[in-house]
Amino acid sequence: MGVRAVRGATTVDTDTAEAIDKNVRELVSVMLERNQLDKDQLISIFFTATSDLHSMFPAAAARALGFGDVPLMCAQELTIEGAVTHCVRVMMHVEDDRDRRLFHHVYLHGAIGLRDDLPD
Repeated sequence: MGVRAVRGATTVDTDTAEAIDKNVRELVSVMLERNQLDKDQLISIFFTATSDLHSMFPAAAARALGFGDVPLMCAQELTIEGAVTHCVRVMMHVEDDRDRRLFHHVYLHGAIGLRDDLPD
């Protein structure tokens, strides 16, 4: 099996645990669905959050989806002037032999358009 990475991002309207939980669960679920992946293919998931998000670790939302046995890591995103705010980014590492160009990277809510150069 090869190792592939799938990217994604979402935003939240407010810095609350409920908003982060809801949107991160949505993002991770859509990433798996659009790429026809199941939990057994997950190697690890790396999350970053912008410095204006303090209410919850994005990885906690993934654990609540049943990914407690998948290595999860959170970090703070770089603070860049003019960057999207209230944003959680994800890099999901998976075991899969498909050509990397066949994967669908997922950008939701205010993160739509962050990476227009990638296939949908």
